[in-house]
Amino acid sequence: MNASVATVAHLPLARGHAVAVASVQGTLALDLTPRHDPPETVPSAGTGAQVIDIDRAARHEVERFAGRLLQAIVEIVGGDRPVSQVLRWTTPTVYQDLGRRALLVARAVGRTPGQGGIQGTRPQVVGLRSCFLSDRVVEVCAHVRYGSRSRAVAARFERRRDRWVCTALEFA
Repeated sequence: MNASVATVAHLPLARGHAVAVASVQGTLALDLTPRHDPPETVPSAGTGAQVIDIDRAARHEVERFAGRLLQAIVEIVGGDRPVSQVLRWTTPTVYQDLGRRALLVARAVGRTPGQGGIQGTRPQVVGLRSCFLSDRVVEVCAHVRYGSRSRAVAARFERRRDRWVCTALEFA
């Protein structure tokens, strides 16, 4: 058994009382004094996207379509639907990525993609927000609930000929 020696230092007394020493070891040294000045802003490098006003009915129509398509997409990734169901509304890159994701999830549990029964709880799109960059381009984010857990999905839709097509898709 090793014996260690500790050195004890006596604290100076202030008018007969011990002076309190701030404890810092094992804690974050945070400055909690309030700041009354607003933070400095840094100008952005780019001009940003031009957001436009869209007719309420048109916005509602696009959001309904995006919600239905994103619901199908999260079911595809979860193995409850075949990826071929969204071929018409996705670009080849998005379609291939969905197929790859569905295959990886199915392999992880020893099933075939698109046959159902992979997840115990079916995912549900519970919230959706959209931002129109032009009358032919919209970016959408969705809140997806998996039982008690949540994820986010972001997508970009572009109007091509007579329909909206998903050109980019991100899961978080």
